[in-house]
Amino acid sequence: MELRLYDTLTREKRPFMPLDANNVRMYACGPTVYDFAHIGNGRAAIVFDVLFRVLRHRYGAEHVTYVRNITDVDDKINERAARDYPGVPLNEAIRKVTELTYQQYQDDVTALGCLPPTVQPRATEHIPEMRAIIEKLIAGGFAYVAEDHVLFSPQAMNAANSVLPRYGALSKRSLDEMIAGARVDVAPYKRDNTDFVLWKPAKPGEPSWPSPAGITVEGRPGWHIECSAMAWKHLGEKFDIHGGGIDLVFPHHENELAQSCCAFHSDRMANVWMHNGFLQLESEKMSKSLGNFFTIRDLLAEWPGEVLRLAMLKTHYRSPLDWTRKAAEEAARTLDDWYEVAGDAEPGLPSPAMVEALYDDLNTAQAMAVLHGLRSAAASSEQSRKELAGSLRLLGFLSESADAWKSRKQQASGIDAAAVEALIAERTAARARKDFKESDRIRDQLAAMGVVIKDSKEGTTWEVAR
Repeated sequence: MELRLYDTLTREKRPFMPLDANNVRMYACGPTVYDFAHIGNGRAAIVFDVLFRVLRHRYGAEHVTYVRNITDVDDKINERAARDYPGVPLNEAIRKVTELTYQQYQDDVTALGCLPPTVQPRATEHIPEMRAIIEKLIAGGFAYVAEDHVLFSPQAMNAANSVLPRYGALSKRSLDEMIAGARVDVAPYKRDNTDFVLWKPAKPGEPSWPSPAGITVEGRPGWHIECSAMAWKHLGEKFDIHGGGIDLVFPHHENELAQSCCAFHSDRMANVWMHNGFLQLESEKMSKSLGNFFTIRDLLAEWPGEVLRLAMLKTHYRSPLDWTRKAAEEAARTLDDWYEVAGDAEPGLPSPAMVEALYDDLNTAQAMAVLHGLRSAAASSEQSRKELAGSLRLLGFLSESADAWKSRKQQASGIDAAAVEALIAERTAARARKDFKESDRIRDQLAAMGVVIKDSKEGTTWEVAR
């Protein structure tokens, strides 16, 4: 089976051929750490975690490097630090904010079943690399200094007679369209409206570093140069896959690609650009003003992380995803069943049919159909039960035992498991003496407690109703 991935740059799905099969390299844009991550950030984390798992399965875990960055220098971080820690020196307050929110993000995506990336670099630890790229861009005529700023010139990039891609190739926009669609920072020192900031002077009290290009005042990097520098440091001038949400295609990824290609005189930054689709809630765009803005932490308070993961993976990653309560409830019931059937099974090799689905541009919707087929077969086949367990683990499920899953669900519901077991024992005794009126009464009492019971020839089991 060949692995095929959709490339945003070429708008085609094609066979994935790593630059080096012994060192497959992937970069995905991580969070700006100033607050709890929203559920849309959670979708991106899950999508590229699945890709990470698929690459590890194909090439071996030791042959895959996954970099997901942390943006820890940003105006929103400065604002949060000043608000939450008044009277504390700004740099110290910023560190408090970024450490706290970084850990919150780590905890949240771990709960979603995401493996830790190979490297999680911080922007502030890569200032020398940013300065080096900026110097290369100035030397190549792609950037210039104006009023203590360094700006990148898309016009200069497109005028270059070289292997460089056209600026706008990733987002498929002309320069005029980009001017109209972007929040352009109008400034008299810009040579052209499309020019964007690589470096800018710091305001009093802000974090700052010695500036490049002979600028005497200290400054701070622009957003886009940060990812170019971190990717270069940990993956090289050219690597295999760059991922992120569809909202990052322009301007962030367009500008990353431009900076890196011009600095290193290359036709590509990444061989494949991958982007997950938007997420909306109950058919509406997520918005704080509409009151439907949810963080990962909000939803984790109500649902186990694997429920959120499954609800998101039922839709192909490039398609828009409509998050609904009904979808979460269905995912919870499915996971209850999977844990009951395969939670304690010795995992076998993943189903070839499911792997084939994942190799088709992470077709998780088709993978789910395969899993449901395995579930049906597992009722009568131990081999299928093992295959189901192995397949689920490849996708990041079955992270705990069946008993632990059931126990956590019971605790979350507030149901007294000992009381339920005692009532079930009473009902079993009533059924044995053919007192069906009493048996029905106990069944109704359990239902009122939020307990669903299942009778079989092996005995009676129960679960918390959803």
